[in-house]
Amino acid sequence: MPDLMLLLSMAVLLLVIGAFAGVLAGLLGVGGGIVLVPAFFYAFQVLGYDSPQLMQMCLATSLATIIVTSIRSVLAHNRKGAVDWEILRGWAPGIVVGSLFGVALAASLRSGALQLIFGFLAMIVALYMTFGRSSWRLGQAMPVGPVRWAMSPVLGFLSVLMGIGGGSFGVPVMSLFGVPIHRAVATAAGFGVLIAVPSVAGFLLVQMPEGATPPLTIGAVNLVAFGLVIAMTLITAPIGAGLAHRTDAARLKRTFGIFLFLVALNMLRKAVFA
Repeated sequence: MPDLMLLLSMAVLLLVIGAFAGVLAGLLGVGGGIVLVPAFFYAFQVLGYDSPQLMQMCLATSLATIIVTSIRSVLAHNRKGAVDWEILRGWAPGIVVGSLFGVALAASLRSGALQLIFGFLAMIVALYMTFGRSSWRLGQAMPVGPVRWAMSPVLGFLSVLMGIGGGSFGVPVMSLFGVPIHRAVATAAGFGVLIAVPSVAGFLLVQMPEGATPPLTIGAVNLVAFGLVIAMTLITAPIGAGLAHRTDAARLKRTFGIFLFLVALNMLRKAVFA
């Protein structure tokens, strides 16, 4: 029987994490995963679940929340006709394959290695958010053929290793190839579904060591964190979206980029000096 005080402590921490992630997702248009993974990592450490497999649980649980938020998002965008289904269909097979390879690698690595990967990739995302320009272009249309087959698995693979959906890599990629930003954000929500569903199915089969996971964990997915975070993000994301209309989006993205850069540095520090 799970300890009641432990469950209450988890509940309080996870409700705060979910509320923060929801506001940021609505405010900045970034997926919650890039906030949830480090937040889960520190919360589960505080609760006494630090182990060589801790990052696997953080990635898996973050991706589980992305299934719900991405489906909700893509349906909402589709009602406005903003989803580019041609891009989504063309990139889907490669993203799914890359996601499954990401699960296979993540399941074989220890927490320290996954921390290094997350920290390095998060720094790249942070630098793009801080210094990126909407005018940057790599081409006038999304790649097809061999280039698409090379890029789409990489997008799925890297997203799983960070525990994130389609926004952090998908939106920049589509923007760099001339897809309008609103269409890129809408279509990236579909990327999130393609990344999260197969990867969570894989993480549910991962064997975690005895005593390394909190109560109510299946495979590497913690159901308590999943349920509480989903409940809070659904409440607070509209608050963030409302704030976004009253603030300078470019300045906010730069500020969050700096914040994310510091989070990534701290993750790298913990991995190197653990």
